Amino acid sequence: MIPFLDLKAQYASIKDEIDAAVLGVLASAQYVLGDEVAKFEQEFAAFCGTKHAIAVNTGTSGLHLALLAAGVGPGDEVITVPFTFVATVSAICYVGARPVLVDVEPATLTMDLAKLEAAITPKTKAIVPVHLYGQMADMTSLMQIANHHGIAVIEDACQAHGAELHGRRAGSIGLSGCFSFYPGKNLGACGEGGMVVTNDDEHMKAIRMLRDWGQDRRYHHALKGFNYRMDGIQGAILRVKLRYLEGWTEARRNHARHYSTLLSGSRRVKTLVEAAGRRHVYHIYAVRTKDRDCLQEDLLHEGVQSGLHYPIPVHLQKAHADLGYANGDFPVSERAAREVLSLPIYPEMTSDQIEYVAAAVEQMAHVD
Repeated sequence: MIPFLDLKAQYASIKDEIDAAVLGVLASAQYVLGDEVAKFEQEFAAFCGTKHAIAVNTGTSGLHLALLAAGVGPGDEVITVPFTFVATVSAICYVGARPVLVDVEPATLTMDLAKLEAAITPKTKAIVPVHLYGQMADMTSLMQIANHHGIAVIEDACQAHGAELHGRRAGSIGLSGCFSFYPGKNLGACGEGGMVVTNDDEHMKAIRMLRDWGQDRRYHHALKGFNYRMDGIQGAILRVKLRYLEGWTEARRNHARHYSTLLSGSRRVKTLVEAAGRRHVYHIYAVRTKDRDCLQEDLLHEGVQSGLHYPIPVHLQKAHADLGYANGDFPVSERAAREVLSLPIYPEMTSDQIEYVAAAVEQMAHVD
């Protein structure tokens, strides 16, 4: 069986360093925040090319606090996309704002900026582009639109650690950028974790207080805050993994190129594009096919696991029916939800495994 993801292989490759890092935190008894988290914040800010990084307990918490720190609240509107994990929209709801959705473009499945202007109203307080699957949205054009209207941009970079647009890292272009360290991410914790990066000093100060009960110093609560702190053990583990991230990213990119070459003439699937000027970090290697469910079933029969990211767009989720959207409102997202299948990709994969998966795609019994 070729697994969709092999976290055991990653752990085995750096076991001694991870074990030592965990034991170091246990010995220090700095279980919440502490020195390891502070050092990880400094190192991750440097990695992203930002002045500040604020560690939190999840990527969703990061989005929540970034929106709050940007002054978003009840009565405001925040524009994002329907083809994303539900947390993007949930964070907007947490602050009492109304999510306003715009469709994605077919080639990259990131925000279609041709549709953005029409969605902006006097109530629009922020835009949250999603750097889907590890590829950044067109932040150059997006920032021009946002700056023209005086709207804050918060990057959902939860899948895009190290992704670039014209040499600038994900998270470093908008007011802030939010990352998830869920275990399966390119940089994954052994549990939950998240980060907000920013170049804005006031934004940083507000998020630091909000993640720790709104305290500006112990027992002095300047804001109504939350318990969104990162554990010391996760900070220590992520410091170890961050040292390997660039190597792991290049391995992912090599695997993606190999897949794309092998599948370039496929009868069954179409590959997505890496847009000009962008460094795709391939958190997900997605293909599109009109018989997605059959393909997934037959791949499993051939010993290949795969994933669905995402089979139901947010506007068609029962939990968000109150947004008032209907089937047909976002045709590109809806079609992608029917067609996209994620193939296995992780740094430890071998060329033989990539070739086996690609061959299995072409050997399916169900052919159009």
